[in-house]
Amino acid sequence: MIAFGYPLIMEVVAWARNLAGQLLAEPLPVRWAHVQGVARAAESISHIVGDDGPLLISAAWLHDVGYAPTLAKTGLHQLDGARYLRDAENADSLLCRLVANHSYAIVEAGNRGLAVELADEFPKVDGLISDALTYCDMTTSPTGDVVDVEIRLGEILSRYGEGSIVSESIREASAGIRMSVEKVTALISSR
Repeated sequence: MIAFGYPLIMEVVAWARNLAGQLLAEPLPVRWAHVQGVARAAESISHIVGDDGPLLISAAWLHDVGYAPTLAKTGLHQLDGARYLRDAENADSLLCRLVANHSYAIVEAGNRGLAVELADEFPKVDGLISDALTYCDMTTSPTGDVVDVEIRLGEILSRYGEGSIVSESIREASAGIRMSVEKVTALISSR
């Protein structure tokens, strides 16, 4: 995204915000509130990823579009959202990969028998931008408020309940999620 001029980058962020709103605001208002909070968090920390700030903000707006009733196909919202962005919106490959892999999606993909599909179609994005997206998602409540990562993890476990694939996956991914949040928190504190 750094190859584009500033106005075009800002158009991409506006496109992401508008698309997420179209897909989520009416059918899933609570999910939309969460997404807005995640995007606010991304905007507030975007400076830590340098020129990739607009990419982080765009991914934050789009990270949960796979929950939209018209897009939900596999049960793995990360994969459904990334496929839609790639196939229907011709979105940037790196943006699709961030959406597909946000918040350690590979763990839930494995529990759903979709790990090979996820990894083949959308290779994992390593590094600070991935950690930053996880930080934004996992420190934002369902209603868009800033929360501690432990409160967020507990809320997910409570909402999905004992024995669900999502709860099992969050438990398995929690060490990685905490590590991402700690890395970003330390970086923010040092600046």
